[in-house]
Amino acid sequence: MNGRFLVLEGIDGCGKTTQLRALAEWLPGSGLMPPASALVCTREPGGTPLGRALRQLLLQPPEGAAPVPRSELLLYAADRAQHVDTLVRPALAAGDWVLSDRFSGSTAAYQGSGRGFDPALIATLERIATAGLRPDLCIWLDLPPALAITRRRAQGDPDDRIEAEGLAFLERVRAGFADLAQAPGWRRLAADGAPGAVQDALRDLLRQELS
Repeated sequence: MNGRFLVLEGIDGCGKTTQLRALAEWLPGSGLMPPASALVCTREPGGTPLGRALRQLLLQPPEGAAPVPRSELLLYAADRAQHVDTLVRPALAAGDWVLSDRFSGSTAAYQGSGRGFDPALIATLERIATAGLRPDLCIWLDLPPALAITRRRAQGDPDDRIEAEGLAFLERVRAGFADLAQAPGWRRLAADGAPGAVQDALRDLLRQELS
């Protein structure tokens, strides 16, 4: 029996990393996963050895090596193709569960709504990169960009190349996620509360969707 594929989405600062770590501790003992299934935690970009090299080029490139937007789009697609074929599909085929920090939704929101690429072009690239694989559930942790920026600065997190695009860009990205969250397989979760409260709401949502 195939495993389940779960994805957390949202802009940087929304708490994805914190919530993914909490889920990684909770899910195996939650009663939602079959006893024989393992939980595989991963991220995009960077879930594979090739992906880690691409992540560096995409988010913190050497001076003078920043990809242009079209190259950026293609590099994310290359990372996803490698991720799907070498990590996600094999894990699911083994009956394991996969929990990922970002997947296709981020490309639609960042490169589509944020950069302005044609949604039809992005959809074509996604079909190539994923070979039709779709998550069982995508959860969008929704946080206003101004608050996300404030959180990141308070934590001393440096902006990567994408997040440094500024508030207007992140507002477009948030609007993109809002559109995606209307589709089947997506759920929106407000992420402006305390981490513990968001964690409780996330657990309740997973119980509701996966039981």
